[in-house]
Amino acid sequence: MSKCLVAMGDSFTEGVGDDDPAYPNGVRGWADRVAEQLAVHEPDLRYANLAVRGKLMGQVLAEQLDHGLEMQPDLVTLYAGGNDLMRPSVDIDAMMDDYDKAIGRLVETGATVIVFTGVDGVEDALFRKMRGRVAIYNEHTRVIAKQRGALVVDMWAMRQLRDRRMWAPDRLHLNSLGHTEVAIEVLNVLAAEHALTGTDLGPRELLSARVRRAQNLQWSREFAWPWVQRRLRGESSGDHVTPKRPVLAPVRVQD
Repeated sequence: MSKCLVAMGDSFTEGVGDDDPAYPNGVRGWADRVAEQLAVHEPDLRYANLAVRGKLMGQVLAEQLDHGLEMQPDLVTLYAGGNDLMRPSVDIDAMMDDYDKAIGRLVETGATVIVFTGVDGVEDALFRKMRGRVAIYNEHTRVIAKQRGALVVDMWAMRQLRDRRMWAPDRLHLNSLGHTEVAIEVLNVLAAEHALTGTDLGPRELLSARVRRAQNLQWSREFAWPWVQRRLRGESSGDHVTPKRPVLAPVRVQD
């Protein structure tokens, strides 16, 4: 089992949507859960999380890759590109060429490297518009992982993540239930023992068209419009955010 875990990426890996004031940056997330489960069987595990919300792939690679490599990790998780895919003008092929090179550098160290596909947003109006771009990203990711020898957490195949109850109110980030599901899949891909269990939410409530319109309008006011305003101002949600665990440190196992 790994003794040194470094997680790199954007809000997904930082843990945004899984609010918990007991954790750095006020969020927990799947990566913290994975580290805690690994530490149960590897008490001397050290863990760093360099992820920062709002980062584009180029920023993740420029700001986190060398730092992460300097830590000489045994296990690395990397997810980047989700914020790029929200921009219709993204050059996915060029972006994934850079991703390929970065994953290659990580694998060459001898570390176990985990990458992720994007979630299938077919049941959400916002993500459904991005579905084609996400599918192309995913195919690149699978090919890169196969050629480089990285492991893949296939979130596209995680049908439970289609359920909006797994997502925070902003509809862009997983909540604690969703982050737990991802943590379970990461640990399963690693064939690591763990005590996490998923949640059976049961049938979803059927909402009338009027209620759905009202919810969508409220979401637009509270989340979509502020996001658009930040884009117009050239701002990012991560402009004043620092990594939650910038250096390797022991992991406190949760009770």
